[in-house]
Amino acid sequence: MKPLDLQTLCRLAAGDLRGVGSVVPRRVVSDSRQVGQGDLFVALRGERFDGHEYLPQVASAGAAAALVQRGRAMPGLACIEVDDVLGGLQRLAAGYRQLLKPLLIGITGSNGKTSTKDFLAAIMAQQMPTRATLGNLNNHIGLPLTLLSLEEQERCAVVEMGMNHAGEIRALCDIARPDAAIITHIGVAHIEHLGSRDAIAWEKATLAAQVPESGVVVLNADDDYSGKIARHCQGRVLLAGLAATAGVRVLDAECSEKGSRFVLDFEGRRQVCELPLPGAHMMGNAALAAAMGWAQGLHPEQIAQALAGVSITPGRMQWRSARGLRFLDDSYNANPDSACAALAALMALKGAGRRIAVLGRMGELGAFEQAGHEQVGRMAAQCGVDALLSVGDSPALQQLGEAAKAAGLACWQHFGTHDEAVQWLRANTAAGDAVLLKGSRAAAMETIFSRYQAS
Repeated sequence: MKPLDLQTLCRLAAGDLRGVGSVVPRRVVSDSRQVGQGDLFVALRGERFDGHEYLPQVASAGAAAALVQRGRAMPGLACIEVDDVLGGLQRLAAGYRQLLKPLLIGITGSNGKTSTKDFLAAIMAQQMPTRATLGNLNNHIGLPLTLLSLEEQERCAVVEMGMNHAGEIRALCDIARPDAAIITHIGVAHIEHLGSRDAIAWEKATLAAQVPESGVVVLNADDDYSGKIARHCQGRVLLAGLAATAGVRVLDAECSEKGSRFVLDFEGRRQVCELPLPGAHMMGNAALAAAMGWAQGLHPEQIAQALAGVSITPGRMQWRSARGLRFLDDSYNANPDSACAALAALMALKGAGRRIAVLGRMGELGAFEQAGHEQVGRMAAQCGVDALLSVGDSPALQQLGEAAKAAGLACWQHFGTHDEAVQWLRANTAAGDAVLLKGSRAAAMETIFSRYQAS
C-alpha cells in the first residue's frame, strides 16, 4: 500500500479520526491474527465474530490504527470511526483506486476466473508492474483488500469479481471502476440464488457494460451468451477461444502430463504457446488472457513467454504424484461445467494407466442440483473413465453415480468419507494410474491426496 497519513485515509473512508497516531499505515488487514507493526486493522463484523472485540490484541501487535464502528473507538489506539465498517472499507478502496489510477482489468465468469487471472497477471507483468487478486479474494470484502494492497509502482491491477446474488457485480464495479474486462463463461455456478443462466448472464454482463468506451472487453467465442453480452458493451469487443469466430483462436492443441502445447492465432499472426497445465478449457482461458494482453499492446512472443512460465493458484489442474499414482488435482471448486471439462482433460492425456475420477458434491446449484450431478455422471461414462468414485453424504452423489451407470459406466463406487475412498485407491490401483480430484470447496477433495500420500 502507498504510504498515506491517517488524515488522508480518514477522508477517503468518509470517517472521523479519534485519537492520535503518528505511524503511517503500510498495509490494510481484516484478520486480527495477521496484524503486524504499522497495519490498519478493519474491525469487520460477521454472524459469528466482531472485529471490535480484538482491538486490544491488534493494538498490542503494533497496529497503527483501526477502522471501527462509530462510538467503538478504543482509547490508546488511533481509530477511524465510520457509520458502517464494511462501507468504510469499500469507500477507502474506491478512493485509493482513484488515487493510484492503475490500469484495472476485471474478470468474472462461472468458470475459469482464477486461472484466467493468473494467466493475465503473468502476461501484463511483461509490460508493467502488476498486482492480481490473491487466491480468490473476489467478493465485497476481498476486492477492496486487493485494491488496498496495490503498491504505488504497480501500474496494472488484475482483479477477480465473484458473485452469488444479483447486484453484486455492480457493487464491485462501483468500487473498482474497471478499465477493461474479461468474461470467461456463462454457466450454472450460483444458479441456486439467481435461478437461471439468463439471470447469471445478465449479472456477469454488468461488468462488461461498465467498461468505458475507451476500454476493451474480451468475451468467450465458445460461449452462447457472448453475442448478447457484446450488444451491451461500450468498449471494443474482442472474442477469444477455440471457435472459428475468435479473433484470438486456439489451434493445433496437444495435451500431455507436462501440460499443453498449442498455437494462438492473433487475427492471422500465429504464435506457438505452451502451458504447464493440461485441458482444452485451460487453453481457452489462456486465449482470453492472451487476447487482453494483445489488446493492451503486448506482442505474441511476450504473451507466449509469460504463459510458459505461469504459476497457477493451487488446486487448479495440477499434477501431483504419490506412491506411484498420478493425481490431477482440480479440487479447489466445482460446478457441472468445470467438472465435465476436468473429466475431458483427464481422458485426453496419453498414458497406459487407468483413469479414475474421484468426485465430491457440487454446491450452490439449488433446483438444478440433481440435473447438474446427473450431467456429470453421464459425462464420466461418455468419456470412458475406468472407475468413478463419489465421496460424501449428499443424495446428489447417488444420483451422479446412478446416471453414470445408466449411461454405461461399469465401475462406480460411493463412499461416505475421504478415508474410505483412500482405502479403495490403495487396494484397486497400480503405478501409472491417473486420479482426478474434483468437488466444491466444502467437499475438500484435496484431503484424499494428502491422506493417500501419508498412508
